[in-house]
Amino acid sequence: MRRFAGRQLLVATHNMGKLEEIAALLQPYGIACVSAGEMGLPEPEETEATFVGNARIKAHAAAKATGLPALADDSGIEVDALGGAPGVYTANWAETPAGRDFVQAMTRTWEALEKAEAPYPRRARFRATMVLAWPDGHDEVFEGKVEGQVVWPMRGGQGHGYDPMFQPDGHDVTFAEMAPEEKNRISHRADAFGKLVAAFEDQTA
Repeated sequence: MRRFAGRQLLVATHNMGKLEEIAALLQPYGIACVSAGEMGLPEPEETEATFVGNARIKAHAAAKATGLPALADDSGIEVDALGGAPGVYTANWAETPAGRDFVQAMTRTWEALEKAEAPYPRRARFRATMVLAWPDGHDEVFEGKVEGQVVWPMRGGQGHGYDPMFQPDGHDVTFAEMAPEEKNRISHRADAFGKLVAAFEDQTA
């Protein structure tokens, strides 16, 4: 595995919630994060049908545009009773003419489950794929997930995206009801990050 040798990492995202989660995970390694949005980079079109495909698009576009190593995350929620939807299209379900509205997306998801008369518990999982890409075209891939169920009504004011309706296994609260540090300890992104850690281990040497 190629190791990351810098002190600042470009995170290929325009989502501040996602940037904050990744920055918190990297803080113990003495690595500062800057986002693609802060650097004024455009958002590339995500044309792949898989999390790893879209993460690669974002990571390589940012690395090529800046000459810096870049970390991209593509993530989403898969609901079993909906055949794994929205999955890789999780953000698309939130799109509106005025921007992303995840309350709308969560409502759409629950209404689809009600229409399907899906049995309880309504099993789901968050998946995250992280791609660390270098300007020379090399990349490393790290995948994580967290199992749970979707619940209604939405609960909690923390987090972002689908967090208010996702209750992870072993907990009676949603991600949005958890303190950020608790969510970051068990999340799909933390699972992927746990596999990414080897690329940063020498930072603490």
